[in-house]
Amino acid sequence: MGRTVHALLRSDEVVVFHGRTEIARHPRLTAKGAERIVLDHFLEVLLAKPGALAGSEALDQARREGTFTPAHEAFWAAAKHTLGETDGTKALVHVLLLHRHLQHRDVVAGIRAALAVGACTADVVALEARKAAETEGRSPTVTASAMPAELVTPPELPLPSLTERRASRLPADQRPLPALERWDQLLHRPGKEQP
Repeated sequence: MGRTVHALLRSDEVVVFHGRTEIARHPRLTAKGAERIVLDHFLEVLLAKPGALAGSEALDQARREGTFTPAHEAFWAAAKHTLGETDGTKALVHVLLLHRHLQHRDVVAGIRAALAVGACTADVVALEARKAAETEGRSPTVTASAMPAELVTPPELPLPSLTERRASRLPADQRPLPALERWDQLLHRPGKEQP
């Protein structure tokens, strides 16, 4: 990006600042040659290359740390079964992106609720995650990072739609159909006669 940042090295963590704004915070690794790969940093790439997730070191580390929970595993398995390997993995990645704006426990609650109704889409997980937070009297949205807007490029992600099962539970539209007679008159107005 060509921007200057400053790192504050503490005994247990590294904090990175752009100006006075904190943009990253990670645990400090003390072992020689140690690496920490954060799954969240690769999510946009995984939307384009979903096959890379299964054998990735980032996924392995997320499993070991407990951030990729059995609920995530169950959602992934159900999504692959329903949507196929590629689209099921993309559905999981969309769910993982929710962790940037919703608390981890709420996303996990949303995953469990979505699985209970057989839904494998991020929009249902997000809706149920927000419900879980509001049930406990908390705001469902959190700021995952204080990164300045000019440093963040939002991903161009398609918005998932409600599943047919979920949409079929919505109440029927009872509004009357619009009257089009006046518009038909506009279409059939006599024009100027041609010479």
